[in-house]
Amino acid sequence: MNVNFEYSKTLAGEGSILLLLSIVPYAGWILGIIGVVLLLKSMKELSNYYQDEKIYRNTLTGVKFYIIAMIAMGVAIGALLIGIGSATGFTFKTGFTPTAAFGAGLAAFFVGLVIAFVFYILATSHLRKTFDALAQKSGEASFTTASKLLWWGAILTIVFVGLILIFVAWIFATIGFFAMKPQQLQAYNPPQYANTPPSTQPQQGKPTEKQ
Repeated sequence: MNVNFEYSKTLAGEGSILLLLSIVPYAGWILGIIGVVLLLKSMKELSNYYQDEKIYRNTLTGVKFYIIAMIAMGVAIGALLIGIGSATGFTFKTGFTPTAAFGAGLAAFFVGLVIAFVFYILATSHLRKTFDALAQKSGEASFTTASKLLWWGAILTIVFVGLILIFVAWIFATIGFFAMKPQQLQAYNPPQYANTPPSTQPQQGKPTEKQ
């Protein structure tokens, strides 16, 4: 299958830039979605180029787990807000009175938080495999750095320091995408055979005719 390598790596780099711009207020989430789509398309192309389906498969699985993590986080925040609304008469200002709904909402918040964190770690582990594979295939050290920073960033997200590491990780990934070089075709060298002298066999004399 013919793959345009320059187009694929540029597509991946543009997707990474849009993911970095997802922190922009208001329009950031739109840029993030477009970035994910471009990244998935480029990983499919690069998987075909390197003949390694795991590159695309790990990226796709990682994106799926990220979506589950985001949904779990959204449900957790929603449950907490409903609980607080119940305790404040849905004024969210004064008159806080603990209620059963507040307790349920608080419990749901922590459960959702744990689920979101677990799937976030799973998603990062798959995306890390993608970066490691790209580092091995392309020889770009930036992908190795991105893989390590992304992993530690995911673990340290609970103390918010990880968000900075994740942002830096995607900067290194972007650098790696734009710096990738196509694979060099190895010249064909025909096998060399040792010159062996022709075998000499003793010549048999012709039988003499009887007189």
